[in-house]
Amino acid sequence: MKNIPKVEISSTVLPRFSAPVLEHITVFISVVSALIKIRITSLVSFTTALGYILYSHKLDFEIIYPVLGIFLLACSSAAVNHFQDRKIDAKMNRTKNRPLVNGSVTPVQVISLSLILLLSGGVLLLYKTNIITLIIGLLTFFWYNIVYTPLKRVTPFAVIPGSLVGALPPLAGWTAAGGNILDSNILYVCLYFFIWQIPHFWLLVLAYSDDYKEAGLPVLTDIMKIKSITIFTFFWIIFLMFISAGMIFFGIIDFNFLKIILIFSIFVMLFSAVAFLKSEINRKNIFRLFNRINLFTIIVIILLSINKLI
Repeated sequence: MKNIPKVEISSTVLPRFSAPVLEHITVFISVVSALIKIRITSLVSFTTALGYILYSHKLDFEIIYPVLGIFLLACSSAAVNHFQDRKIDAKMNRTKNRPLVNGSVTPVQVISLSLILLLSGGVLLLYKTNIITLIIGLLTFFWYNIVYTPLKRVTPFAVIPGSLVGALPPLAGWTAAGGNILDSNILYVCLYFFIWQIPHFWLLVLAYSDDYKEAGLPVLTDIMKIKSITIFTFFWIIFLMFISAGMIFFGIIDFNFLKIILIFSIFVMLFSAVAFLKSEINRKNIFRLFNRINLFTIIVIILLSINKLI
């Protein structure tokens, strides 16, 4: 048997990155991820995909266009928000290490990145979805940066109108798939995401009220006792559970085994809310409920998606 010659791969074919280069790449990814608020914008992508699936009843290649388009607009909005809040962020422990505050990037770089993302997302939605989806995406951008962000400097209740931002992405996915913007089913799902954001945000207020005060922002603790805020948050969660249960009674979820999972999840969430109301108000307990209400929303997204895909 003949000897098989060894094949050597030239370093010009597989480039080797030095440690400093890899470090720069890692830092770049970290900075960009922070600027676009990747955890929040990723959730926006999931809810956009949910809206698409709810109307189309399928998971196909076309879903990429609305999901990516809305994601890019959300990333642009997040970057603009970093620019808008840079002075406030510098005063809060929670945000003082954000890229624009610690000097990792300049305001010009942040605005440039935002413009690129905004144009990319807008063009993608215009040419690959439809004008209604583009308008919804731009409305979300406008509402977050032009309405909610200035309003939160004026009133601690800014989150209520601001919650429209989280309610619109599912509608964008729905219209991108060809759905009617006034359909009651998608509007009901949007209502869920609108309501969910209020206790979600108020729990953060409870955890970081001192930070917000330090930054000069109006907070609920200025006008309400902490116990009163916990009670209001509790009732918002109760309202959210009623909205969730309505998905069963209004036929938005059809399959019995999915209904059972949702009912079980609602009872677990109710138990958690009651336990929170009776517990000592500290960060550990606040974030326990915060994480559970977010997990509950992920479960709702999964159940609604499976319901239409099977």
